[in-house]
Amino acid sequence: MKHTLKYSFSLLVLLFSVVGVAQNSSVKEQSKSKDTIKKTDRYGLRVGLDISKLARSFYDKNYKGLELVGDYRITKNNYIALELGNENKTTDDTRVNFTTKGTYIKAGFDHNFYQNWLNMENMIHIGLRYSASSFSQELNTYKIYDTSTYFPTVPAVVSGTKYDGLSAQWVEVVAGIKAKLFNNLYAGISVRLNYLVSQTEPENFANLYIPGYNRTYDGQFGAGWNYTISYFIPLYKKK
Repeated sequence: MKHTLKYSFSLLVLLFSVVGVAQNSSVKEQSKSKDTIKKTDRYGLRVGLDISKLARSFYDKNYKGLELVGDYRITKNNYIALELGNENKTTDDTRVNFTTKGTYIKAGFDHNFYQNWLNMENMIHIGLRYSASSFSQELNTYKIYDTSTYFPTVPAVVSGTKYDGLSAQWVEVVAGIKAKLFNNLYAGISVRLNYLVSQTEPENFANLYIPGYNRTYDGQFGAGWNYTISYFIPLYKKK
């Protein structure tokens, strides 16, 4: 997790650099323009996907996942945001091996704090999501200490027990950026702090992993992130 967060921070720095270069270019462009030119903002729908989950599905044999993302601009600095995803993950812990399958939805808003210059549409945003997941857990194997011998052993016990109809709800605080690459194509990265509001747990087995929430770490707080590529569909303009 430390390496992933370090990688996420590096990408954040890179995207901040892209935003800075774009702003400097826009400042030069604006200085050359006449004072009579009025800035026009585009409003519309931006749709895309989380490329980190898609890439992980190829290199991690224990993971399959897909997340679709979208936002809709409603005012100058405010956006409605929605994320839909599906995950199938097998976790091999020191004590248990289990498979989690399920879908999730995250709905909320983002507020853009970045002051765009002429013809810029970048974002440095903070937002909030209310999220819900419906999933199943399958306990593949578990380990118990066998102390009947002089040297205790930890044999794996095959279970195959499946728990269906599980659910969880949580709140996410989101911070991230979106940078315009070219035309209507954007790259984005965000980090999330999760707070688990409620969950249904199987008997004698905890939800160590929840689709969309990630690892629970036996508590109510968690963390997440995503790297997105999205396309903007302009619908109308405002001065």
